[in-house]
Amino acid sequence: MRIALVTDSTADLPPEQVARAKVRVVPLYVHLGGKTYRDGVEITAREVIEAMKQGTEPPTTSQPTPEDFKAAYEEALKDADKVLSIHISSKLSGTVQSARMAAEAFPGRVEVFDTLQASAGIGALVLFARELLDRGLSLEAILEKLRRARDGSILRFTVASLEFLKKNGRIGGAQALLGTLLKIKPILTLKDGRVEPAGKARGEKKALAEMTKALAEWAQGKKDPRIAYLFAADADAVEPLKAKVHALGLSPKELYTGELGAVISSHVGPGTYGFFAFDAEA
Repeated sequence: MRIALVTDSTADLPPEQVARAKVRVVPLYVHLGGKTYRDGVEITAREVIEAMKQGTEPPTTSQPTPEDFKAAYEEALKDADKVLSIHISSKLSGTVQSARMAAEAFPGRVEVFDTLQASAGIGALVLFARELLDRGLSLEAILEKLRRARDGSILRFTVASLEFLKKNGRIGGAQALLGTLLKIKPILTLKDGRVEPAGKARGEKKALAEMTKALAEWAQGKKDPRIAYLFAADADAVEPLKAKVHALGLSPKELYTGELGAVISSHVGPGTYGFFAFDAEA
C-alpha cells in the first residue's frame, strides 16, 4: 500500500528534511500589519521577529482551512492509496480539527495524527514516520509506534520572555511563572499538548544544566534515542545546549537542528531554543 505524508508548517522542518521525508507541508497563516501571510511561503520567522522588535502590533496566527487540507489530500492521493497527516497539538491550534474536517471527504483514506507537540516535536515524528514507511510497516503499525514515541518523548525549551506566550493565549500552566522571572530562565515543556513549566533556573548556565540533566535522566535505558534541536532566529543560541549534551557523553542520534518558523516564533518570541527527543524503540 502506498502511503503519502502530509504535515503543517509548524513542524518547522528545514527544506532538506522536507525533501528527505517526501512530505507535503500545508502552511498556517500569520496576520501581521493588516496583512495575511502563509507561514514559510510568504513570511519568515526573522521578518516576524524584526517587526516585533520595531514595535509592530504582535502578530496573530490561524490554522489552515479544511479547503487547504482537502487540496493537499487530493494531490497526495493521486499517487497514493492513503494519507498519514501529522500535525501540531490540538490543544495549541485548530489545525487538527481542519485536517479532520477535510479527511471526511476521503472516507477511509486519510488518517490524522495529533502529535500533542509543536515544531521539532512534529518534525522529528514526521521523519520517524518516513523511516517506518520505508521499512514497509503497515499504517496501523506506524500509528502505534508514533503514539509510543510521542507518549514517551521529552521536550525542553526556554524563552527570553513569557510575554509572547501570554499575549497569544498559549501559556498554559506556565502562567504561574509570570511575575517571578527576574533573572530567572523559565524551562518549559508540552504536557498533554499544552505549554507547562518544567523548571526554572537562575541564569543561562543553570538553565542549560537543568535541561541537559532532564535529558540524561530521560535517556537512561532508552534503546534508540533520537534528538532534534530548535532555535528562534539565532542559530548560535542553541549551540551551547548541543555542546553540553555532547560533553555529558549523551549519544542520542541527532536528526537535525531546525529554526522555528513564523507561526511558532510569533508565540514564543526571540531567544528561544531547546530540544525534542524520543525513543524509536519505545
